[in-house]
Amino acid sequence: MRTVLDVPAKTLDTSEMAFVAEVREHGFIRTEVSGDREGPGFSYSTGFWVTTSQPEFIMFGMMGEAAHTVFWDLYRDAQAQAALSFGKKTDRVFANLPACIFPIAKRFYADHLGWSRWFYRGDEFPCLQVVWPDREGVFPWEAGFDPAFSDRQSDLTEQGWQASLVV
Repeated sequence: MRTVLDVPAKTLDTSEMAFVAEVREHGFIRTEVSGDREGPGFSYSTGFWVTTSQPEFIMFGMMGEAAHTVFWDLYRDAQAQAALSFGKKTDRVFANLPACIFPIAKRFYADHLGWSRWFYRGDEFPCLQVVWPDREGVFPWEAGFDPAFSDRQSDLTEQGWQASLVV
């Protein structure tokens, strides 16, 4: 797999060199995107795929240090080759709430994974979405989900979260 790690440093600008340095030093970098009227804020990883052969991650509504801590935990699991199951509730992501993990559709890469696409020189890398429930542990596709949280996560799956569940 060709990545930006393979290009001469002299072809990169200052921001690009800093990005690559983070991946080289820590194994991944987290990019944070602020929310706006078009959608909620989110964070995503770049580097998991090249350093651990495990998918990248994207997570909506969780920013800053909280998101970084979750990504570090996911990265340590990726290093240990501890893969997460898709479409099932898991307690391996958050300490106090379940999560669900879904593969995201490639059609969402351009709008959500800019630095990862640049780093991997295209869309040939997998990415998983971490979906979290409301305060009561109810997920967006379940009856009783708190509507106050309905605009905090975007569904990036191919056919919808509910259709992607494994029962």
